Amino acid sequence: MGTFELLSILLTLAALFSFASRGLLGLPATAGVFLLAFGFAFATAVVGTLVPAIDIRAWEERLVTSAHLPEALLEGVLAFLLFAGAVEQDSGTLWRRRWAVALLATLGVVISTAVMGTGMWLIFDAMGQPVPLIWCLVLGAALAPTDPVAVLAVLRKAPLPEGLRTAIAGESLFNDGMGVVLFALLLGLATGTDTDVTVLGVAWDIVKEAGGGVLLGLATGSIAFWAKSRADDPAVELSISLALAAATYSLAQRLGLSGPIAVVVAGLLIGNTARHHVSSERTGFIMKAFWAMMDAILNAILFMLVGLEAAVVLSWQAPVMAAAFLAPLLALVARLASVLPVVAVHLRSQRKAAATAVLTWGGVRGGIAVALVLSLPDYPHRDLLLVACYAVVAFTIIVQSLTLGRLARRLFPEG
Repeated sequence: MGTFELLSILLTLAALFSFASRGLLGLPATAGVFLLAFGFAFATAVVGTLVPAIDIRAWEERLVTSAHLPEALLEGVLAFLLFAGAVEQDSGTLWRRRWAVALLATLGVVISTAVMGTGMWLIFDAMGQPVPLIWCLVLGAALAPTDPVAVLAVLRKAPLPEGLRTAIAGESLFNDGMGVVLFALLLGLATGTDTDVTVLGVAWDIVKEAGGGVLLGLATGSIAFWAKSRADDPAVELSISLALAAATYSLAQRLGLSGPIAVVVAGLLIGNTARHHVSSERTGFIMKAFWAMMDAILNAILFMLVGLEAAVVLSWQAPVMAAAFLAPLLALVARLASVLPVVAVHLRSQRKAAATAVLTWGGVRGGIAVALVLSLPDYPHRDLLLVACYAVVAFTIIVQSLTLGRLARRLFPEG
């Protein structure tokens, strides 16, 4: 399948699912596209079983394989998704919640990884499908970060207090860097490629990648802002913002720094300065509309692919289904454990129980977790990890994201 043909198919399917989601079902784009894609793939699988001559399932598998979701997301698309999300944020409000965001994006990721990994290790063993603890921790690290695309899409319609909204949004933008670093370290231990890992070494890797990503994002964002401030042309300013997202992410990967953190910092810098220093009101409107469009298109394609992938790997074996049922419940427990320290220390709200409930239920996972688990090498228990991952992602997107707004309105009626 050629690149242009693949892109044409992905754009067409994404447009159809997006239209059906919003125009016919009235569902939010993220949940609707995922649900429709999963339902479409599942229905074609049933048709293919009943009518073997109709081999749509094989075509779907070729489509998913050709899209190379792990590489496409982790080595490219993620840069634009994170940049689009960061441009929309108010860096001043985010700075006031910096300690809560920092704890959620670091300590919260570590706690969630430990709880999720240990719990899945016990579940797999009880199901008669023992998986080594280190591989379960790898799964925990992949599922620890919340997905910025899904979270930001949900928050746009959730009536939450500004401080709580900022904490959730900021965490989703920054915890990917920590999650990817922890995932890579644990995967190195699991595969035996990193045998000399120490606590100090891990701490230094995290500081180097995260801190270096921040500095790189500040540097590239400042250069881009200087160039934008001297260009009174919307097309030129848009090209600068596109180049900033792509170049910052690529350079970070080349230097061994955190690409997600670097591109988020650059996006925050550009978004904040653009609100005060755009060359014209028209340019500011065009910039916002462009990145909103990019976010919508890439979001639709990503969650369509995740939905198709989920149906492709679906297994009806009893132990697998039992693990898939228990994994989302365990993910909620892991999320609760990761947010409790932050709520207790850094959120001054008198309604800490309500804040804890929203933070826990708002821990939506998505394409990043799927891409990380799909990137795992061939391993006897890889399919088990995939099924558990998809179960958590499906539950958080379909159940949690669709009900978070209702929960927020009940707990925070004043908004």
